[in-house]
Amino acid sequence: MKICIFGAGAIGGYMGAKLAEVGADVSLVARGPHLAAMQANGLTLIEESGTKTHKVTVSDNPEDIGPQDYVIVTLKAHSVPPVVGKMAPLIGPETTIVSGVNGVPWWYFHKIGGDLEGTRLESVDPGNAQWEGFGPDNVLGCVVYPAAEVSEPGVIRHIEGTRFSLGEPDGSKSERAMALSKALAAAGLKAPVRPKIRDEIWVKLWGNLSFNPISALTHATLDVLCTEPGTREVARNMMLEAQAIAEALGVKFPIDVDRRIQGGADVGAHRTSMLQDLDAGRPMEIDALVGSVQELGRVTGTPTPTIDTVLALIQLRGKVAGLYG
Repeated sequence: MKICIFGAGAIGGYMGAKLAEVGADVSLVARGPHLAAMQANGLTLIEESGTKTHKVTVSDNPEDIGPQDYVIVTLKAHSVPPVVGKMAPLIGPETTIVSGVNGVPWWYFHKIGGDLEGTRLESVDPGNAQWEGFGPDNVLGCVVYPAAEVSEPGVIRHIEGTRFSLGEPDGSKSERAMALSKALAAAGLKAPVRPKIRDEIWVKLWGNLSFNPISALTHATLDVLCTEPGTREVARNMMLEAQAIAEALGVKFPIDVDRRIQGGADVGAHRTSMLQDLDAGRPMEIDALVGSVQELGRVTGTPTPTIDTVLALIQLRGKVAGLYG
């Protein structure tokens, strides 16, 4: 089984290191100083159990790697459409694209059934780049739970979590899903195959949709924004609007909104990824995490007044910082 991880930053690097540790045929696509460090010194993973360095196949040119059985995409959502063409050398007739990207996935309405079957989402797939370039039949969903960071080029520090939930758009336990699950489990990762992957997508999105933009606007950590009455109420209203959209699409939430907010507070003084991107001068994942939910509100005819307000504010914050649009 040949596995390529496209976008071997913190999460992709963590997964790649775990696969390399057990001798899997894994390759990485990366760029810049991180790429150079891995080529020169290998990929180092720092875990609670210790530190290990692995020699890995890594390149910034997919032509060096060739066709794969699985291409696991772990880029930020806005970074994927522009590189679909670049990924072509990795994709053969039997290649599965594993979409390990935050937010509403571009394939969301593939095999969902009903009147919305095949609906495209401009906010996450402008110009249908992924729908037409990858093909929705070739995609396997993935919800990423681990937290990790690139502590320096070529070095990944694992913070917490080992679960990468997998799921077919049609809910089946396919051979390709089960085979990848087995390979990831052999590397010490949890990779359950879920019959309702969209439910898990929404539970994670629930927090990302609200906590990320509020933190970037206020510079508050999770423990503060989830307990300060004003920001907690804004987050709660955003989440209730999102819940109405999701339930209109057939999603069932396993927990209620207040427990989800408390879960965010329990994480402690965590700076969300959007706040980290803002501080570091990196492009912000506004469309995938917030704009996509607004678009789904329009698709389902669901009002989103709080989401609309916060989206307008974070879009302008991103534009002023030169990190959006």
